[in-house]
Amino acid sequence: MASTNQSPQYQKAEAKFLSALTLEEKLFYLDEMIRECPKHKSAEKMLAQLKTRRKKLLEKIEKGKKKGKTGKQGIKKEEMQAVMVGFTNTGKSSLLTLLTNATPEIAPYGFTTKQPVVGMMNFQGTQIQIIEVPAFGSEYYDKGLVNSADVILILITELAQLEKIMPELTRTNGEKIIIFNNKEGLDERKLEATLKSKKLNYILINTETRNWFDELKERIFHGFGKIRVFTKEPGKQKSENPLILDPGSRIKDLAKKIHKNIIKQFKFAKVWGPSAKFRGIICGLNHILEDKDTVELHTY
Repeated sequence: MASTNQSPQYQKAEAKFLSALTLEEKLFYLDEMIRECPKHKSAEKMLAQLKTRRKKLLEKIEKGKKKGKTGKQGIKKEEMQAVMVGFTNTGKSSLLTLLTNATPEIAPYGFTTKQPVVGMMNFQGTQIQIIEVPAFGSEYYDKGLVNSADVILILITELAQLEKIMPELTRTNGEKIIIFNNKEGLDERKLEATLKSKKLNYILINTETRNWFDELKERIFHGFGKIRVFTKEPGKQKSENPLILDPGSRIKDLAKKIHKNIIKQFKFAKVWGPSAKFRGIICGLNHILEDKDTVELHTY
């Protein structure tokens, strides 16, 4: 579907939609396209087409579920990818459902998940791919996905599980976050003391409550060690979806990420946020950006 006079946010969502390899990912980015599509009269036809496409996509997803057509095939690594590991019945599927748009099968019996399940988590405009791999210790456990992930979420319900899992993660380079799902209502003060003594990056949760929800999402994002930079056009509000960059990135890195030709036409940039000494400071290509900056690029 051609995008005429659409916002950069719509075009970015459309590009992600076209490159997505799983139906769940396509649905996620299609929903974003619908949100970003103008609501004025001249765009009514396009919006109707998007909603029709969404209906057909939902039918495909439901049909695939009935036939059991899920699997590792087609998992494309996104800019930020986290993998969730843990023993069976620790609440992995429940947590994935809470954090993302995924709808994995949840059952009281063990080893329900036999293939990786992909979901997308929204955190303050950033999109993070979270993959639940089959239970640790099962024949379906996927070491390859775990070893290549940027962040590893280790879900446990007792400390003994951690002692068995950690030795198996020696080949991983991703940031490890221990998520203790306190389903049994254990003494949190004792758990805190033990986990602190091990100097672990951890958080205590209970999948039946939501008081930990925002903190966990923020912890996951910061595990990637990235910064968020918002862009804006002159006279308009900043974008809702930031671009993701490495710490120490400069305006020239931001420009390259948007389009390779911007640097050739670059005139100056205005910056608001932590890296700016005052609001709307005028900067050049070598200005170092910080997390949550907003940048307005001006070209010739």
